Amino acid sequence: MQIDRLFKIIFILLNKGTVTAKYLSEHFEVSTRTIYRDIDKLSSSGIPIYTSKGSGGGISLLENFTLNKSIVSENEQNEILLGLQSLKLTKSPNIESLINKLNAVFKSPNSYNWIDIDFSHWGSKKDEHQKFTDIKAGIINHNIITFEYISSYSKRTIRSVEPLRLVFKSKTWYLQGFCRTKQDFRTFRISRMKKIKVVNETFERIPPDDLSIGYETVDCDLIVTLKLRFNQQMGYRVYDEFDDDYIIENDDGSFNVEVSFPENEWIYGYIMSFGYFVEVLEPKHIRNIIKDRLNKSIEQYN
Repeated sequence: MQIDRLFKIIFILLNKGTVTAKYLSEHFEVSTRTIYRDIDKLSSSGIPIYTSKGSGGGISLLENFTLNKSIVSENEQNEILLGLQSLKLTKSPNIESLINKLNAVFKSPNSYNWIDIDFSHWGSKKDEHQKFTDIKAGIINHNIITFEYISSYSKRTIRSVEPLRLVFKSKTWYLQGFCRTKQDFRTFRISRMKKIKVVNETFERIPPDDLSIGYETVDCDLIVTLKLRFNQQMGYRVYDEFDDDYIIENDDGSFNVEVSFPENEWIYGYIMSFGYFVEVLEPKHIRNIIKDRLNKSIEQYN
């Protein structure tokens, strides 16, 4: 217990700079005499710790003191802190305490919270984070989760799933797991999952090696290859939303893009979100669908 307290005293001093013996005694629920004995032990062990009297005085470490961190490079330190900051957004227990300790050990000038990861989407409710908290609990504790799932054709079904992992792909979060309703491994778009509940029932299942996210595993629709032509004014969106390998720049400044997507209501709306700055070249049936919808929109406004 004493060794643990000695290390914690060092962490506190690294984080706070200067503290009083009274503060440490109250924090560890021991007497100030015990704290001073701890300080003596640390000092005799070669830790550059000292006390100062008067206003603003207290117990401190030499300003440039850091624990030995040679086993972890500066780049590795930054990667660790970045990973922990990301994990903090999932409300994992004790992460804040661990981040504070490692910030103190690494003494990194960039150890402030310079990244913020928000799992919710624009226009979502404030409790959208709870979705990820519940799903994470199901994955970690091997609990079944149930939810209402909305297909791309607005069909609602109740699913019972053994959750296996979260995946972020193409700006969208997905859940992969074994769907007991369909008796198969499926990938669900989290934004379409509603009324999620963690069930008090556990499961034992090892994810298959080939459980990779792809169009063929997503619980949705058939795949269509689109050939699109964009006006040059859409260049910022074209390069934001498509890989360079899919983009051909034309002599007139326009762009041709060939890309594959699931065919559903979302893709029709996505194409129309570009307004008159996009033209569907192929396939013909998608071109006709967009044309028909544009005509109906005109009729609606007339």
